[in-house]
Amino acid sequence: MIPVAGYAGRKVAVLGLGRSGLAAARALAAGGAEVLAWDDAAEARAAAEAAGLPPTDLSRPGVLEAAACLVVSPGIPHLYPAPHPLIARALAAGVPVDNDIGLFFRSLATPEWERFDTPPRVIAVTGSNGKSTTAALIHHIFREAGRPAQLAGNIGRGVLDLDPPGAGEAVVLELSSYQTELARALTPDVAVFTNLSPDHLDRHGGLGGYFAAKARLFVLGAPDRAVVGVDEPEGRYLATAIGVAPEDDRVIRISSGQKLEGFGWAVFARRGFLAEWRRGRQVAAVDLRGIPGLPGAHNHQNACAAWAAARALGVAPRAIEAAFRSFTGLPHRSQRVGERDGVVFVNESKATNVDAAAQALKAFPRIRWIAGGLGKEGGIAALAPHLGNVVKAYLIGHSARAFALQLGTVPHEICGTMAAAVARAAAEAEPGDTVLLAPAAASFDQYADFEARGEDFAACVRAVLDGR
Repeated sequence: MIPVAGYAGRKVAVLGLGRSGLAAARALAAGGAEVLAWDDAAEARAAAEAAGLPPTDLSRPGVLEAAACLVVSPGIPHLYPAPHPLIARALAAGVPVDNDIGLFFRSLATPEWERFDTPPRVIAVTGSNGKSTTAALIHHIFREAGRPAQLAGNIGRGVLDLDPPGAGEAVVLELSSYQTELARALTPDVAVFTNLSPDHLDRHGGLGGYFAAKARLFVLGAPDRAVVGVDEPEGRYLATAIGVAPEDDRVIRISSGQKLEGFGWAVFARRGFLAEWRRGRQVAAVDLRGIPGLPGAHNHQNACAAWAAARALGVAPRAIEAAFRSFTGLPHRSQRVGERDGVVFVNESKATNVDAAAQALKAFPRIRWIAGGLGKEGGIAALAPHLGNVVKAYLIGHSARAFALQLGTVPHEICGTMAAAVARAAAEAEPGDTVLLAPAAASFDQYADFEARGEDFAACVRAVLDGR
């Protein structure tokens, strides 16, 4: 645990008692704060009380106004589409609003660090797609290179549940826009921006607000090194805004698909080969095509981002390449869950929007595509240019019929359930086909989250392969 600094002897309100909220409450108490904890859900309050954290009703007059700070869990809106009533009260009273990420950055460094030969380093990864894989890959690189590392944030543990880092340790954080938009302190040593595509627009008041939430990690944080994906206009803008000139090597530009020339430092992948360029010359290269844990152009972009972040902190190219080859990927992201008679079954349940689904559809030559769920605005119309590899689509969930209307001449079948879709796709697949779950939709019509959807897909695949 990392005790929160700066609030000893003061009251701090915590709204939301999920994983991050409970961790924040415990860390605040460890730092000497008087914690006023609350959750709108009775079951969450009961769980917190059972864990030794009695709830305090923040709606009572004067309770919230007496707090030195209100700490908010990521899922609770503070501005758009409308602020939570308690947050609105805090803002009206001038009570500062923060989250666990802000508390983490203000509390991480301790006087003990002065005795370290090499201080710990924080690498923070944000973006629309690929940030989980990129963060996990960076963590894997450091561990495989024999350097201590921890992984937290929007993946794995809550940031305040981390162990205090030791000398030379890398702390790798995956940060969502919900986390970066509100944190009052953001000071990573290396910040990574993978890419941007429309998502969570109601929460951020539009695409501009969504991008601004991501950009705070670079503008507020002023990292020593910024790794920026430049395949979209927003990334190119960000790289130019934080660099003083093209040759400024504090900004490492990355790309999947284009050669980056004329920059101080760049890492890019083309036709399956990753290249690192510094000051106008190539300094390292690796063939990504035979690496099973990183299939497709979208994973090649993730590899470029992880390579750049690791190189920024001194990891050797050969060590990074070796770590690439031993990386097995993350569940629900290009995850192989089975194979039979030349047919591969791949779980990409995390592809909850069309941009992520498009990247998955480009990664395999012949696809039996399982799609559907709770569709987002526009459905799958934007995927039309990416359906050339789709032999047939098998549609599930709430949006199945709407998706069917948008598929045009692509062969498709409305299956409804995951079990039916997997069974039909497996029965019709031929050697060389990939049965791919890439839903291009949220999961909440049939599942608690995308993880539960991916686990159901894997279970259905196992049932088919076992002949059940």
